[in-house]
Amino acid sequence: MLDILFSHSYYYPLDKKQWENKTPYPPLGTIYAASLMRKNDFSVSLFDTNLRNNPFDIEKEIQEKKPSFLVIYDDGFNYLTKMCLTNMREAAFEMIAIGKKYNCTVIVNSSDSTDHYKKYLDAGADYIILGEGELTLKELLSKIKNKEPVSDLKGIVFKNNEEFIANPKREALKNLDELPMPAWDLVDVDAYKKVWAERGKKISLNIATTRGCPYKCNWCAKPIYGVRYNSHSPEYITKLISYLKENYDVTNFWMCDDIFGLKPRWVQNFNIALKKVDLKIAYVIQSRVDLLLKEDTIDALAESGLKEVWVGAESGSQKILDAMDKGTQLSQIYDATRLLKLKNVKVAFFIQFGYLGETKKDIAKTIAMIKELQPDNIGVSVSYPLPGTKFYEMVKDDLNLKSNWTDSDDLAMMFQGTFNSNYYKRLHRYVHKEYRKSQAITNFKHIIKKPSLVSITKLRSMLLYFYYVPSAILDKFALDKMENSNKNE
Repeated sequence: MLDILFSHSYYYPLDKKQWENKTPYPPLGTIYAASLMRKNDFSVSLFDTNLRNNPFDIEKEIQEKKPSFLVIYDDGFNYLTKMCLTNMREAAFEMIAIGKKYNCTVIVNSSDSTDHYKKYLDAGADYIILGEGELTLKELLSKIKNKEPVSDLKGIVFKNNEEFIANPKREALKNLDELPMPAWDLVDVDAYKKVWAERGKKISLNIATTRGCPYKCNWCAKPIYGVRYNSHSPEYITKLISYLKENYDVTNFWMCDDIFGLKPRWVQNFNIALKKVDLKIAYVIQSRVDLLLKEDTIDALAESGLKEVWVGAESGSQKILDAMDKGTQLSQIYDATRLLKLKNVKVAFFIQFGYLGETKKDIAKTIAMIKELQPDNIGVSVSYPLPGTKFYEMVKDDLNLKSNWTDSDDLAMMFQGTFNSNYYKRLHRYVHKEYRKSQAITNFKHIIKKPSLVSITKLRSMLLYFYYVPSAILDKFALDKMENSNKNE
């Protein structure tokens, strides 16, 4: 009989956009928790939902393994789970029901259950763990196993008859190196490799070097790790990378921190640690433009193997950046982009439309910035109010029945912005086409100057120019029509 069956509630096939990308990442947060429980003498197994298309398969797993506990422990390092998608919530509810059908004690830890614990308890869960979960889970399971009371345990929510009891959150773990390495042996890495191969890519695995983010962008939710910022040591991360390379032949990594390398000299020391063991890797990070411009950070990142950085550019309007409490300047976006490109590091922008007070002029400034700086990739979204944020409080009176997206490609406006959802969905397509047009023009210029630079990718980009030009014109016409209609309402 098994002590704990771990699972989580994100299903890539239920999120069409992400499944079509064919770049799934294993549930890192889940296998961190599983590793700690195993270290504390609990028998554990993993039912990984990532590559599955429905929650009902877990029933067979429960029948066969007969776990005492079903722990639905989402990967808090993956921004997709922070979005609280309704497809995944409904899947979690199905898993809870199946677990209870076989008399499991069901425990849930996720961004969505932290924000909406009443819904999960009403669906049948026995306990919700608030925020960072490993230490709370260890103590909760030990107390239940030893038949000790749990009512005063920090970090849990439960029902007592019909009353919801929400205990205070536990303090965040400061020394992350106390945690054992994630239980990668529970993951079918070969299955992930096959999906990546369908996209024609070598697999990348996810690593978290930190937890939390101390910045206060007023739209960004931090339900799991909060505003504290705690780091693993460079040596811990180097040891983990060595393990993944030796056991799974992987040298490409996504450092899935909200902010990579904020701690002073961490990036430089990480570079030194990699050199000591002669580890050559390629990796992708998320960062802030102001942070990247500090000291020799970009030099150390490029030297240690950084291939691409996603930055929260968000807007080409300083007015909107200030309204978001972003804490960055447009000049820093320009400077960081140019310096990274000089080091042959790809730059990708997160762009956000629809924030309160954004006008057509602000949108035009953002498009102009994208076309001028020519990032290597862009991710375009609309402002999404999540519980626990200042932004949510600003718009919550506008929220009606729909307060969460169905999947990550939903892009619905859930509050009264300058324009409606249809406008922003059309804008999403238009911006991508303008971006691709500008890339094609740049490729034309480069190849005219130096024909030896020609490649299949650049030729394809140039040919697609003749599709994007008329298509973008039609989108612009539709946007103007929607704008005029909006004014007349």
